[in-house]
Amino acid sequence: MAVLFAVLAALSNASAVVLQRVAARKVPSADAFSPRLMLDLVRHPVWLGGIAAVVCAAVFQALALAAGSLALVQPIVVTELVFAIVIASVVFRRRLPFHGWAAIVSVTAGVAMALVAAAPAGERMDVTWQKWGIALAVTVGVTALCVLAALSRPRGKARAALFATAAAIGYALTAALMNSAVGVFDRYGAGAFFTCWQTYAFGAVGAGSLFLLSNAMESGPLLASQPALILGDALVSVSLGVLVFGEAIRTGWWLVPEVLGLALVTAGALVLPRVESRAFAPAGG
Repeated sequence: MAVLFAVLAALSNASAVVLQRVAARKVPSADAFSPRLMLDLVRHPVWLGGIAAVVCAAVFQALALAAGSLALVQPIVVTELVFAIVIASVVFRRRLPFHGWAAIVSVTAGVAMALVAAAPAGERMDVTWQKWGIALAVTVGVTALCVLAALSRPRGKARAALFATAAAIGYALTAALMNSAVGVFDRYGAGAFFTCWQTYAFGAVGAGSLFLLSNAMESGPLLASQPALILGDALVSVSLGVLVFGEAIRTGWWLVPEVLGLALVTAGALVLPRVESRAFAPAGG
């Protein structure tokens, strides 16, 4: 069930990416990293449809985390680019080239291989304030450094990659906070869920991550932003799962297929955005 809901979350996120990408093209570049960016986007119904897809993704992600570990769920959720490329090619009636399909297979097989080898597992438990303090300080600090570095650069690949890295860390932290809030719901019920700080923290961090992702899309091509988003989100999520929640992954000789799976994901993530212009181009121009 965890895998099923994680795949549904990835599909919903992919739909949101397609809709947000279309909306981002209609926003003036002068509004980058400004509240006006969100005000401009809100005026476009297609962007609001993307937000609805994001909400669905959050529900599916919460259900997945209720059934499985963070280190299992989040690497599946971040395969959204695979679905986004396929959905965009269908919506805009574009045929993907052979290397595009090869990259899709590479990412899918890589994630499957790495997760089967790692076999992440663990009982959801209460996290101490000390662990949360360290996790929040590190993730927020690195995110701030990425944003500051992005703002010092002109629009282009470097700026997009830095904003995407910041968004990836934010989405991983959102998943970790959601995982903790789901644990509170499981143990103490709905009342505790709506009064615990993690519930409101994952909403705030998720909204901030969406803002960073919108700026990554506006700053440059998917070629620069999506690999950083995929790899960053997956690696930070697994790290938070192990270090904060005490989840276990297999080591020893299992590291060989895990690294091979990561290499396949990396190779596919570097190729997939190269077909973005073909998949996301509307028919007729």
